[in-house]
Amino acid sequence: MSRSQRSPLRNWLEFVPVWLLLKTLTCAPRAVAIATGQIVGRTAYYLHARLRRTGEGNLLMAMPELTAKARKRILLGVFRNLGRLVGEFSQLPKLTRESIADIVVYEGFENYARAARKGRGVLLLTGHIGAWELCAFAHGMYGHRLSFLTRPLDNPLMERLIGQYRELSGNRIIDKNKAVKPVLEILKRGGDVGLLIDSNTLSDQGVFCDFFGIPACSTIGLAVFALRTEAPVVPGFLVWDERLQKHRLCFEPEVALVRTGDFKDEVRVNTALFTKVIEEQVRKYPDQWLWVHKRWHTRPEGEPELYDSPEPNPPKLLPANSKRNAVSPL
Repeated sequence: MSRSQRSPLRNWLEFVPVWLLLKTLTCAPRAVAIATGQIVGRTAYYLHARLRRTGEGNLLMAMPELTAKARKRILLGVFRNLGRLVGEFSQLPKLTRESIADIVVYEGFENYARAARKGRGVLLLTGHIGAWELCAFAHGMYGHRLSFLTRPLDNPLMERLIGQYRELSGNRIIDKNKAVKPVLEILKRGGDVGLLIDSNTLSDQGVFCDFFGIPACSTIGLAVFALRTEAPVVPGFLVWDERLQKHRLCFEPEVALVRTGDFKDEVRVNTALFTKVIEEQVRKYPDQWLWVHKRWHTRPEGEPELYDSPEPNPPKLLPANSKRNAVSPL
């Protein structure tokens, strides 16, 4: 349902409880906010059957070698991670340049710095891993402000509230549907732009790339911007470190672009390359990725659906001899 189809009453009915929860957690100490968020997350695991079924089906498709016990452990971790994300997000107004190091530490910062010195801006390749809202926020709070692309929420009240929190560190939100001109201008000035590239995309806005052996429709925006501007692409992910009891903001070496001489082919090949980077991170931290998202919802032409409508049935699974490893051409 689009914004124009939503009633003001519905917007307010959704907004008020979220506002109350967020403001209450903001007033609470960080430890209390995170603990509360994780309780909410664990409760959601048991009460939100649709999300749980989606997560279970995704894990079964992506990593069929896992036991049922292992899948449950990962999925419980996913909901716990989402609760931690809520708690951390509520605390953003309290963070300062002096206090951020108590929560987030850099790893591989030299990879980002090396790319930034080229003077062409930096394209930050990231995804829905760990407390991803804290990823861009912490980088900005450390003095490396960036703009990042988001899809506007259907509820304008919620969009305004969340946007206020997101921009407290000096970062800038860009509507991904109107991103071309502002992104090109930012990169031309040597600024940084962050893109989350691990969500399902409509077939007319992406290309199909192998993701855990299954064709996944992936956004081409990052590849197009990188190929057009020569801005370096640096993977950056924020993950929770249980031993440190802190988040690590990890930057990997710049991803070398593949050039073939055919722009359309280059977009496809490099989008697949970026998607593989995401997969590697998800395999390292499976309990910190958003398995409850229908990543394989858009299917290549002629391929069967992988998800049912929200009915009490598990997602459909492709048979072992299917074409699940095929990559659709542009």
